[in-house]
Amino acid sequence: MTLKKTAKTLTISLLFALVAIPVAGQDLLARQAPVDRRAKKLDSIEIRSVVARENMQSPAALLYGDDWNNQYAHRATELPDSFVINLRHFCMPTPSRVVTSNFGSRWGRQHKGLDIKVYIGDTIRSAFNGKVRIVKYERRGYGNYVVIRHPNGLETIYGHLSKHLVKENQVVRAGEPIGLGGNTGRSTGSHLHFETRLCGVALNPALFFDFRNQDVVADQVLFSKDSYQKESTIATRERGKVGNGGYTRDQIYGTPGHSADLASTAVRNTINQPERVYYKVLKGDTLESIASKVGVTVDKLCRLNGYRRNQAIRPGQIIRYI
Repeated sequence: MTLKKTAKTLTISLLFALVAIPVAGQDLLARQAPVDRRAKKLDSIEIRSVVARENMQSPAALLYGDDWNNQYAHRATELPDSFVINLRHFCMPTPSRVVTSNFGSRWGRQHKGLDIKVYIGDTIRSAFNGKVRIVKYERRGYGNYVVIRHPNGLETIYGHLSKHLVKENQVVRAGEPIGLGGNTGRSTGSHLHFETRLCGVALNPALFFDFRNQDVVADQVLFSKDSYQKESTIATRERGKVGNGGYTRDQIYGTPGHSADLASTAVRNTINQPERVYYKVLKGDTLESIASKVGVTVDKLCRLNGYRRNQAIRPGQIIRYI
């Protein structure tokens, strides 16, 4: 009888133990869940922080995402309500101070950029760091032209060139030669047709550049969807006077051994100014494929990011390449 009671007691104890195991497991999971949520929250905060830093350095990623196309010069999309455009680390596309035609209505149609007097063969330079999206010829329009997308969100267009000096998908620095002045396409004389666009929408370059004074208007400009057209009219009035403004040709283009040398020094200083530019890793990317896309070496990626050559990377990761 005692043996039967002992067996019965052991059986009941075993059943309780078996039932208690999943309950204890559930208790453990319940206790672990808040920890996991906190960890996930911290991870999300860090990710958001990295993305925010990336967008500060490269707001173009916020505006355009993965939209990269070598087929069209521009395609208007929805403008942001407001957007801060960083104009630091710039280079004037040409040392010419002569505006020959302003942004706006001209001959019954809209002129979408500024025309700047240059001569055939004059060096045209990239206004900011960026990546060349288009290198093409358009007989009834831009002629030979280049479109560059910049990390600050702007795209710049350089038209009527006599020669291209860059290729599509090439990464360029501010001040790097991208073409030579010319008279190709729909043009009545040698000049640079210069456009600035945001989300494909043409904005008056005078909102950003003062060619007469060879400078940008500020370190940064706050674009406002509600007021940019009014501000464009004001910018033309303040900075868009057509003509040479009393400057001599030497003052405009530099005299050998003096102004030209100063201009070259300014260009070198602009190119050497530090600016960080980032790439967001896509599915299937490797360090080798990223290096090829952005036009740098794997060794440079490793040096800038503290990586090994066999470093594992994941989609969404932020990698500096400049």
